[in-house]
Amino acid sequence: MWPTLTIVAFALLIALLVAHFRLRDQLCRAEQDAAKRFDEIKGRQQAQALQIQTQQETLFNSMIEGLLLLDQDSRIQLANRAFIQLFDVSADVRGKTVLEVVRHHELDKLIETVAAQKQVLGYELKLGGLSERWLQINAAGVFNGEGKKQGTILVFHDLTRLKQLERTREEFVANVSHELRTPLSLIKGYVETLLDGAKDNPDVATKFLQTIQRNSERLQFLIEDLLTISELESGRLKMNLQSLRLHSLVDRVLEDFKTQAETRRVALKNDLPDLTARGDSDRLQQVLGNLVGNAIKYGREGGHVSVSAKLVNGSAIELCVRDDGPGIPTDSLERIFERFYRVDKARSREQGGTGLGLSIVKHIVASHGGKVWAKSELGQGSAFYFTLPVKPEATN
Repeated sequence: MWPTLTIVAFALLIALLVAHFRLRDQLCRAEQDAAKRFDEIKGRQQAQALQIQTQQETLFNSMIEGLLLLDQDSRIQLANRAFIQLFDVSADVRGKTVLEVVRHHELDKLIETVAAQKQVLGYELKLGGLSERWLQINAAGVFNGEGKKQGTILVFHDLTRLKQLERTREEFVANVSHELRTPLSLIKGYVETLLDGAKDNPDVATKFLQTIQRNSERLQFLIEDLLTISELESGRLKMNLQSLRLHSLVDRVLEDFKTQAETRRVALKNDLPDLTARGDSDRLQQVLGNLVGNAIKYGREGGHVSVSAKLVNGSAIELCVRDDGPGIPTDSLERIFERFYRVDKARSREQGGTGLGLSIVKHIVASHGGKVWAKSELGQGSAFYFTLPVKPEATN
């Protein structure tokens, strides 16, 4: 009987051992499966977090405004691409303070102000350097649900272009007002003098009326030039492009200025070869008229004015109006195409110019797809250049 019981007990022990090892294997596999699922979930969560971070960085870097995110210790956590470009700093700015990165104490004080006031809106910051720049900053503190500060966010908008346009507008209004005031004051003064009795003296009345007429014409020219500038800048003035024989065009312009040239004993010369360009005849006559008129007016009395041209790279024609006058100072060459800019203000107004001629020249040439520039040396005369597209070859 005992051998039988021993065998049975041994069999039960083996069965229990088999069951134990089987259960252990199942538990081990379950733990492995759980660990695998945990790793998969963790991996998905990390991938999702990375994807969200990537999307956020892509969004922030796509903004045209500079964005700066600071932590509760006012150290940089995020700076987008626009901020890096605005301040021209290294891309690796995380963990640094704003003062370490941009070296601008006014911006550092602004961050302190945000900490005290919670937000600052519409703050304008002027940046120095070779070219003046202006930034508008909107800043606010970031707080959690308990009202504890977590950090600061700053958004930078570049105001430089708006500031430049505003300054240009102010200068334009001031210049126009000045240009209008001078002839109007003269007209009003002479009219009042005539009404006070000067009209009864024929010689005086005739002289005064001639002055009134001259200043009325000056006002008319100024208004016409202002309208032309406005149409050119807005794109409303359409160019009637056609094939033009430039030698004949220059001949017509020089003929128009023949009397003015004879008055100052200036010799006019057409040095153009037989070239054909594509352009608007009336507007190009206006360009050449401004340049030739200035050359006669401001050049040397008894001097020479010539118009020449040459083909450049087979794709453009370069025209040149040259005089042998006193020349233009180097520091004025960059500005002479600006509206109302005058090299010699007293002489220009005495000659009756509006101060818009060269600006009109620049815009008309640009409307033809060309460019304009000037070269000069004091005592050696001046040369004004502009380019025009060559007439395209006919195709079948």
